[in-house]
Amino acid sequence: MGDSHISNRSGQSEKWSRRGILAALGAVPAATLLTGCDGGSADASQGAGATASVQAATRKAVVSVTPADGTTKAGFATPVVVTVTDGTLASVEVTGNDGSTLDGSYNDARTTWTSSKNPFSGTKYTVTATASSGTAQTATFTTRSPGETFVGYFTPEANSTSGVGMPVSINFSHAVSDRAAVQKAITVTAEPAVEIVGHWFSDTRLDFRPETYWAAGTKITLGLRLKDVQGADAVYGVQSKDVTFHIGREQISTVDLRTRQMVVRRDGRTVATYPVSGGDADHTTWSGIMVISERFKQTRMESSTVGLGDEYDISDVPHAQRLTTSGTFVHGNYWAATSVFGHQNTSHGCVGLHDAKGANDTSVDGYKFYDSSMLGDVVVVKNSGEKTVEPSNGLNGWNLPWSDWKAGSAL
Repeated sequence: MGDSHISNRSGQSEKWSRRGILAALGAVPAATLLTGCDGGSADASQGAGATASVQAATRKAVVSVTPADGTTKAGFATPVVVTVTDGTLASVEVTGNDGSTLDGSYNDARTTWTSSKNPFSGTKYTVTATASSGTAQTATFTTRSPGETFVGYFTPEANSTSGVGMPVSINFSHAVSDRAAVQKAITVTAEPAVEIVGHWFSDTRLDFRPETYWAAGTKITLGLRLKDVQGADAVYGVQSKDVTFHIGREQISTVDLRTRQMVVRRDGRTVATYPVSGGDADHTTWSGIMVISERFKQTRMESSTVGLGDEYDISDVPHAQRLTTSGTFVHGNYWAATSVFGHQNTSHGCVGLHDAKGANDTSVDGYKFYDSSMLGDVVVVKNSGEKTVEPSNGLNGWNLPWSDWKAGSAL
């Protein structure tokens, strides 16, 4: 056989031996196998990464709610919390079967929503939460009812009109140990605006007033947000309401028991002067600033109710207006001689004006003063020979200096 020839790229021929040809041909499969292994490793790596990405992209967001769905006696002292894993929250709505809603806020990552207020007691709530991926979760829970409860009974009455001395006084049905929590849940505002401060007289009484008497024509709003506020151990409030009061004209009457005269001033002008009779030397009348807290066209007055035994029992005292809880009134008097008024102090501590039996005679001083007065009017007694009335004895907190009044606040 002749020599084999293989053309090179330049068209030239080269001589190869059979061994060389076979050696060259034998090298090809090895090179091809090596190349194939390298290519196979790269393709496998890329496939695994793609699979992981797809799995991450298709992972379903999981939304959870606290209190858990179906809870029937959930607590009401902590907020509602909604969380999501493997996603973010798009929206959260919490509604109660009483029509109320709970607002809230998201954390920076938008993976947690927390209600800004706690849920109310004894209420069924529905929580609807939606993740950004579209996953939605609906949960319902019912909060437990509180055990023992308390309410605040307020003075004056809602929508009433009172004199400029009327404080906002609240008496609680249960002793309050956490005064700060309870006072924080109560607001008193005025139009025109003025600083108003609360003062605790006891663990069951909280009064509010400004530094000086209310301005005539003031509108006062009392906001009670006591529902689920813990006033004492395991004792919760139940009220959530707003009430308004109004202040009428200004009437301030000054009783001077040295001259035995009462001067009535309305809106800064003297409108009447009445001769009066105050407490005698053994039954002196309280001095100080007092506020009319009750009014009766006629009422029974019995000495035993004020610790004076059986000294008197009058069934039809006319035109009686209470000044203290302990039993001081300014009232009409038909049983004393007309000459007593303006000349002698003969009562058991009350301030008396000449009046007529039956309380219907419009010409007498007792009728006139009663007719001109209203709850919340101020009566100032001086020169009585008695010390100043305790601020808690009636609605008489005006006897406290402003600094002392503010010191009685829990906030």
